[in-house]
Amino acid sequence: MGDWFLQEEKKMPFELAHGVSLWEMAGQDSKLSKIFNDAMASSSCLFTDFIIKNGGNIFKGTESLVDVGGGVGAISKVIAENFPHVKCTVLDLPRVEGDFSNDRNVKFVPGDMFNYIPPADVVLLKWILHCWSDENCIKILRRCKQAISSREAGGKVLILEAVVGSTSSMISKEPRLLFDLMMMNATEGVERDEQQWSKLFTESGFSSYNIIHTIGFMSIIEVYP
Repeated sequence: MGDWFLQEEKKMPFELAHGVSLWEMAGQDSKLSKIFNDAMASSSCLFTDFIIKNGGNIFKGTESLVDVGGGVGAISKVIAENFPHVKCTVLDLPRVEGDFSNDRNVKFVPGDMFNYIPPADVVLLKWILHCWSDENCIKILRRCKQAISSREAGGKVLILEAVVGSTSSMISKEPRLLFDLMMMNATEGVERDEQQWSKLFTESGFSSYNIIHTIGFMSIIEVYP
């Protein structure tokens, strides 16, 4: 850590230690890529019960959804199974290995969220933005805004992440702090409070948002064009 504080280039500790970023290493190491995608899939359980119980309101009027950086499609498969009127598309890098052969309402599209997001009523971002700087988050959010339908047609972005300060419970506070340290170590990202989220949404051209607290330190943020 001492080398990280003294460096002039301001690389992340992970990159300073390994010579490449986490994303570059995952692109070069198929085993690491699989471990990462499996971990992201298992983390979906933090949201699935809440989505199943409350999805009637969250997905009211939604016919199509793009799960950006959705990996093997764990959360999209839950949505498609419980809300069959929603056609789900998983967008992720071509190296992601997921089996979508038995999923009628879920398909995989290879691509880069910084370049293009397929059009849909709703764009879903689960644990994506906390990996990126404000500058890159704004780029991603602007792509999302281009992809979604109008608000009148049910268009919105769903962000599944932590909102720092949303609860004073130490049980929730400690995991948030640990996640923040992990993001600082491995990525250029950060866990954000409501004011930081609001600033990102405004600078990305969105009109309003709604925070739904789910379980522990996690929330669903509905962001409207």
